[in-house]
Amino acid sequence: MKLQPVLPGQLPVLLGELRRHYGAPQFPPARGAFQLVLWENACYLLPDERRAQVFEGLRAQVGLSAEAIWKAPKELLLPLAKLGGMRPETRVFRWQESARITLTQFDGDLEQILAWPHPKAMKALKLFPTIGDPGAAKILLLCGMAAGLPLESNGLRVLTRIGYGRVHLKNYGAMYHSVQEAIAPELPEGATALAEAHVLLREHGKSLCKTSGPACGECPVAGNCKFAA
Repeated sequence: MKLQPVLPGQLPVLLGELRRHYGAPQFPPARGAFQLVLWENACYLLPDERRAQVFEGLRAQVGLSAEAIWKAPKELLLPLAKLGGMRPETRVFRWQESARITLTQFDGDLEQILAWPHPKAMKALKLFPTIGDPGAAKILLLCGMAAGLPLESNGLRVLTRIGYGRVHLKNYGAMYHSVQEAIAPELPEGATALAEAHVLLREHGKSLCKTSGPACGECPVAGNCKFAA
């Protein structure tokens, strides 16, 4: 299904409206590539507040370095992993596997990839549990390495509803690619602006532009949204 295209140059206007509605974007407390890998693996299908609780528990009780995570006993990690939802044993494995990869393949310093070319840094991050192309691109963006606007499901849903790209119910990859093509000419410049766009679109998808029962009557961009119309 193809929605009617939006007017050229509309994306900056839409992002401005979202910023006025939600205020300054709230970035994750994780700093640097390794911490962001841990952040991505902190919980499963739970709100960001719970993710932050698990992450700050790791900071306070274990430490956020690869060495600290690797040396921590499972008896210490497991209660924290249980706060992150189902399959806590798998979560502990992912934390320690992330630490092992960092120690053995990056000499304990994953931050070195931030000086590498973007494709090489992407490849490095995809060695880590659960980190695919969108996740790797997001981590690099939050670390100041800009190469387009990575989207997760909430942000992608917002943009397709507004009218960017094509809705492919059975082919997520094709839908993602079509949206990226559509927004490419209108993206803000610089890593900071792109990171803000990522966070704002995600927040809008979580708060109002939900999968079921979107609150179009409360939406600050409903006037420019093909789905709302």
